[in-house]
Amino acid sequence: MVRTNKLQQAPPYAVERSLKRLGDNLRRARIRRNLTIADAAEGIGTGPRAVMDAEKGKASTGMVVYAALLWLYDQLHQLEVLADPLQDEEGLILERGKERIRVRKRSILPVE
Repeated sequence: MVRTNKLQQAPPYAVERSLKRLGDNLRRARIRRNLTIADAAEGIGTGPRAVMDAEKGKASTGMVVYAALLWLYDQLHQLEVLADPLQDEEGLILERGKERIRVRKRSILPVE
C-alpha cells in the first residue's frame, strides 16, 4: 500500500497561499516572455503537465520544477536568498549563545 503525504494533500494555509502566488508569478513570467507551456516544458526538459502544476502552485510539484522555471526565466537568483541564515532574525537571536553545526538528539538517562 502506498503512503500518501498529508502535507501535499493539505498543506498549511500560508504554505498553500505562497505556492499559489509563486505559481501565478511563474505563469506571468512565462507569458511576458511569450512562451507557451510546451515551450517552457521543453526549455527545462520536462513535460507540460509539470509546468501546468507548478503554475497552479500544487504542493506535489517537485522543487526542481520550480527551480528550473526560475532558471528558465532568469530569476534563479531569487531562490538563492530563500532561508538566508543572515536574514533569520529569530535564528540569529537564538544563536547568540552558542553556534552549533548540527543538532544532536539528547540521550535520556533513566532516573533511579
